[in-house]
Order: sequence, then C-alpha cells, then structure tokens
Amino acid sequence: MVKTNMYYEDNQDLSHDFQTLTVELLGQSMRFKTDRGVFSKNGIDYGSRVLLENYQPESAKSLLDVGCGYGTLGLTLAKKFDLGVTMVDVNSRALDLCRQNAIDNAVSNSKIELSNIYESVSEKYDAIISNPPIRAGKEVVHEILAGAFGHLKDGGHLTIVIQKKQAPSAQKKMEEVFGNCQLVARDKGYFILRSYKNI
Repeated sequence: MVKTNMYYEDNQDLSHDFQTLTVELLGQSMRFKTDRGVFSKNGIDYGSRVLLENYQPESAKSLLDVGCGYGTLGLTLAKKFDLGVTMVDVNSRALDLCRQNAIDNAVSNSKIELSNIYESVSEKYDAIISNPPIRAGKEVVHEILAGAFGHLKDGGHLTIVIQKKQAPSAQKKMEEVFGNCQLVARDKGYFILRSYKNI
C-alpha cells in the first residue's frame, strides 16, 4: 500500500512538527500535544466539539474511542464524566501523542492501544464513540459502525459525529445493525447519531 501521509494510516517516516493546543472543552482546560500526520493537528475540529457538547454518558462507566487520534474525545469525556476509557487508532504516532496527553491531562484510567478498528479490541463497553475517518472511505466507516455492536454490552450505545452528506448512509447502516438510530443533534453540517444495543 502506498503511503499518502494521511492521518488514518500509520506513517512513522514524516518529520515532526509538534504543537501544544490549550483549549477549554466541557468547562475543563485541556492540553493536547499534536504533530504532523495526525488528524486536526492545528486545532480541535468542529465535529469533535459538536459531539462533546451533545454527549451524555447516561449510566456508562466504560468507554471505547475508535479512531481516537491524539485523544480529544476520549480524554475529555473520561475526565469530565470519570469514565474508564480505552482508545484505539491505526496511527501509532497519534497514539504516542495520546499517551502523553493522558498524562498531561491527568487521565489515569485509560488504556491506549494500536488497533485497526476493532482488531485488537477484546472487551465489551458501556459506550463507544467515534469521529470516523471519512477520507478513509465508506467501507472503513461502516466497519466502525457495524463492529460496534459486538463490542457493546446490552443497553450500551454507539455515538458518532458525521458530516451531513455521509449522514443518511451512516444512519441507514446503524438502523440496519442496531434496529434503531437517533439524531441527537445537528450543527453546521455535522450530525450526532446514536444507536442502542438491545433496547
């Protein structure tokens, strides 16, 4: 496979361009170290902000962040709601940053692992979140949606953020897999969708 230096690939050959973002998310001051070759390295993307602002863990205690990047979603939600969080990504550079960001943001109840979607995931969780890599293609996005079912406990939920043009396809897939899909919020072309397992 030819490397294209995209964030959804594992490319360790890129030169570094470290930055530190200090942002307020969910009323908390968060610091994220970023680098070249990871998603949204210059600032927190709007879709992630929309998901964070509209996320309710309900009774969840354990959370899986699929395609976690440098940790924006998983670390912010773990800190805000005192969740045990597992974060997976195919990009080992992003995971190195995520590990450092977990330390810098004092999120001790975290597990950060290299995984191509659910390949290395063996446990079941109360909740799964994802800002799926649209540029990786529909097949990858749908694999994230479909695979979530087998990694959720009964009553658990999958929550994603997706752009308007991909939302109908994602919604259809989630309804097909889970038998339900709710539109939680929409904001500036971003949709927050949620499905529940066996409700």
